[in-house]
This record gives sequence, structure tokens and C-alpha cells, in this order.
Amino acid sequence: MPRVDSQTRESRDPKQARDFESRFVTVAEVAGRLRVSNMTVYRLVQSGQLPAVRVGRSYRIRENDVDRFLADQYTQAG
Repeated sequence: MPRVDSQTRESRDPKQARDFESRFVTVAEVAGRLRVSNMTVYRLVQSGQLPAVRVGRSYRIRENDVDRFLADQYTQAG
């Protein structure tokens, strides 16, 4: 299998390189960060509001996607 260093990977597609280097967190970690239950996070994943990857019987969620979800939830005070 050919070795791919980070510089080669970034030169092909910078967005894909950033996605590859993202940190994945568990449902429990997301729930703790958002201060909601695990079930609430599962519902967000099932509804498509929070993208996730299935790994075996569990889900992993990119930290970037959690940050994006939170940013999208802000409302402007009137």
C-alpha cells in the first residue's frame, strides 16, 4: 500500500484533508457538551440535524459538525 503523507493529501483536496483530520467524538461526549441526554443526541442524528458515522453499533460525530450545529442554533435577539 503506498504511503500518503499529509502534504500530498492536502495538495489534492484541502477540504477532504481537513475532514480526514477531524476529531470524532461519541454520542455521550456530545451529550455532555450540549448538556442534553444521549437520547436527544440520537434523535438529532436520526432526524439528520447532526451528521454522524456509524461504527459498529455506535455513532461517531465530527467535532466540526457539533460546532456547526451549535452555530446554526443561535437565534438573533430582537
